[in-house]
Amino acid sequence: MKTVDFELDREFIELNQLLKLAGICDSGGAGKQLVAEGLVTVDGAPESRKTAKIRVGQVVVCEGLRIRVKAV
Repeated sequence: MKTVDFELDREFIELNQLLKLAGICDSGGAGKQLVAEGLVTVDGAPESRKTAKIRVGQVVVCEGLRIRVKAV
């Protein structure tokens, strides 16, 4: 599984926006669809909240990509 580090420059980012900015999908709407289909986990647990607040230290997995959220 490929891993990328995402540098977060604020308190949190909404899950659908993280998926977009990490390059998994082309839009926030497409990110919401991935979450709705049950294809996203946060810290190893399935996540169903499309706009869940993702913070530094969390790990999101979707479509074979692991996103580690780090501080700037």
